[in-house]
Amino acid sequence: DAAYLETQLLIAQKEEAGVQLQAKEFNLIAAAVDLDKIEEVNANCILMANLQQASTSGTQTDKAPVYDSDGSAE
Repeated sequence: DAAYLETQLLIAQKEEAGVQLQAKEFNLIAAAVDLDKIEEVNANCILMANLQQASTSGTQTDKAPVYDSDGSAE
């Protein structure tokens, strides 16, 4: 998972620089990764709901404007 690898990279960079992560900071990084996952799942759910609604609403040809052969509306 990209978010997990990103978190591990941040932790490794701090350790390499000689910076010790405090428990609060480590938890904050972990929470940020979880938040990214939650936002991605929410976006997918919204997309699926919109697609389902669009597929069940059918075509709206009866509400679409009808044009004569000369291009004017009826």
